[in-house]
Amino acid sequence: MRTFRLAPTPFALAAFLLASSTVHAQTTSAAPAGDAQTMPTVVVNASADASAEGLSKAYAGGQVARGGRLGLLGNVDIMATPFNSLNYTQALIQDQQAQGVGDVLQNDPGVRVTRGFGNFQEMYMIRGFPVNSDDLAYNGLYGLLPRQFVASELLERVEVFRGANTFINGAAPGGGGIGGAINLLPKRAPNAPLTQVTVGVESGGQVYVATDIARRFGPDNNTGIRINAARRDGDTAVKHEKRELSVFSIGADYRGRDFRLSADAGYQDHKLTAPRPSVNVAAGVAIPAAPDASRNFAQDWTRSNERDTFGTLRGEYDIAKDVVAWAALGARSGNESNVLAVPTVARADGSGTAYRFDNERRDTVRTGEIGVRGKAVTGSVSHSLSATASTFWAQSRNAYGISGNFNASIYAPFNAVPPAADLYVGGKLDNPLVTSRSILSSFAVADTMGFANDSVLLTVGLRRQTIKDDSYNYDTGKQTDPGYSESTTTPLAGLVYRPSKEVSVYANYIEGLQKGAVAGGFGVTNNIGQVFAPYKSKQKEIGVKYDGGRIGMSAALFTTKQPLAYVDNGTFGVFGEQRNRGLELSVFGSPVRGLRLLGGLTFLDAEQVNVLKKENNGKDAIGVPRSQLNAGVEWDVPGVRGLALTGRALYTSTQYLDADNQQKLPSWTRLDLGARYTTSIADRAVTLRARLDNVTDKNYWASAGGASNSGYLVLGAPRTVVVSASVDF
Repeated sequence: MRTFRLAPTPFALAAFLLASSTVHAQTTSAAPAGDAQTMPTVVVNASADASAEGLSKAYAGGQVARGGRLGLLGNVDIMATPFNSLNYTQALIQDQQAQGVGDVLQNDPGVRVTRGFGNFQEMYMIRGFPVNSDDLAYNGLYGLLPRQFVASELLERVEVFRGANTFINGAAPGGGGIGGAINLLPKRAPNAPLTQVTVGVESGGQVYVATDIARRFGPDNNTGIRINAARRDGDTAVKHEKRELSVFSIGADYRGRDFRLSADAGYQDHKLTAPRPSVNVAAGVAIPAAPDASRNFAQDWTRSNERDTFGTLRGEYDIAKDVVAWAALGARSGNESNVLAVPTVARADGSGTAYRFDNERRDTVRTGEIGVRGKAVTGSVSHSLSATASTFWAQSRNAYGISGNFNASIYAPFNAVPPAADLYVGGKLDNPLVTSRSILSSFAVADTMGFANDSVLLTVGLRRQTIKDDSYNYDTGKQTDPGYSESTTTPLAGLVYRPSKEVSVYANYIEGLQKGAVAGGFGVTNNIGQVFAPYKSKQKEIGVKYDGGRIGMSAALFTTKQPLAYVDNGTFGVFGEQRNRGLELSVFGSPVRGLRLLGGLTFLDAEQVNVLKKENNGKDAIGVPRSQLNAGVEWDVPGVRGLALTGRALYTSTQYLDADNQQKLPSWTRLDLGARYTTSIADRAVTLRARLDNVTDKNYWASAGGASNSGYLVLGAPRTVVVSASVDF
């Protein structure tokens, strides 16, 4: 793991925190002098990050939490933060039978789920900008979870931060982080013993079994262990598509008098056979009508396999009253093996061509952070000060092989004889060499100042980020591009005003920093492999939040700019800007007993600005709908104890597949229904769940891509039935 010298700023701030905390304790008349440094007894029901704060409490209805992790700022209540976020709980994940992160984010009106370019990697469009699944944070650390899909059995919460966020956690190593960030929290043992087994089945005959076991031990239950294991196997609702998933994780935590420790280790093996691919559309060809949603136009010899092992260790120590220091480490080893064939539609009858693409990838990731956080008072102003330093190191080994074209069709699919992937070859598939290496390091400081009894909160901060990126020849391993090593500073300014306990008005200015893109993908012929320098984005936002105790609402207006990279005449480069402006409306909670709401509305105006092709200035960016609506409801049926009915409607407006705005996807609406029944059988708690997605079996193109500003079609899933039963022993 690369070591680096830490700038003195965090240590100076740590000294100030310690000194100011001691002074504050000595000058507060309410506390006896002899108790100034007494550590309080900490009682935490469940803590995902070895923190004294523990998890933020669930909001009324239990589907979202009252707050979430904001990097070095720690866990912050939604009403006290100058940002917009939603934090989904394990109760929602389990009750909706969510299989992965993408299923959870179907509930978010600011997010739409798509795929990476040409593969099966989940990608999340937040505020119209892509966040790759390899940019998911795990308890605040990037790069530790499987790159393409993360199983829900690993997760306690899914925290969605909307907006640019480099200051919060540092630059995302995969190049995302402009429209938002997603932090995933691991499970911890609760105070009560837990032994739960879940079995289920879904359309196509796929079978599911999982177990969740947790215990606490020792004095005051200070030690906890939680083990999760799951297996999915069988065909999906898409014809001839098969999926295998094996998951295992163990999480441990220890709560001492003045320190806390936690550790996680996990394993995930995810295999897809004949997975239905995305669809490219040739320039000038009209968008084809969506095929039958259950149809599979994959070649039966295609596959996508991913296997990952990962682990983390985190500790927190109380330096003094109101001053805490923390440190965390993490590592991942990942293996991917793919045989892909993405069709390109060239004619109105859905026919065209495809080519075979084989690739092997081996990832090694190591990351860590240290930090200190504390509270102080100067006169009538309260301070919550934070400092952190982080490092990230990743190395990737890659090899690929590409065949010539063969005929393909999305309406009348047929299996072609698998061609040899030897037309273009990079490296050896059985022994890939190092092709890229990235090193990111940063340090940040922040101060949240409270005025007028904390009715006004002003947060200011800076993060100094260094990104070093190098690429190497697939065949020789020699460095092919000079790469770059650049440092930059990204600021934060956020203001919260609380005119009453129920209302919070906020504003922020924050910047995003993206790792430079690497030239590659569909249409790149002149500069494959060229590495581009990092670039910044800038965001301004104002908003208002309402907390009625049982119902919460928020509204946010924002504008964000980022450099626009795309392919022009075979050359990949940065040729302008993308400016996204929008309005977000969200609602959540339980306004009356037995009724739970979760949803919202997002309006987006994503424009191309100062682009190379002048006639495209002012036109819509690729893959960004102008409006997105989510409406979710749960209702406890009166007179039938334990029975709840659920419904969710999703609407996505039209969006464009191309920068010229000539290829337009239709809007789509989808309805999902479900039911849940909780009872007791033989003195065992039993929960029966059923979900019916895409009730009307609508055929629709769910998205127009968006990775590397490329357009490609992703077909929505067919009508899918999922049923399961959970038993607590």
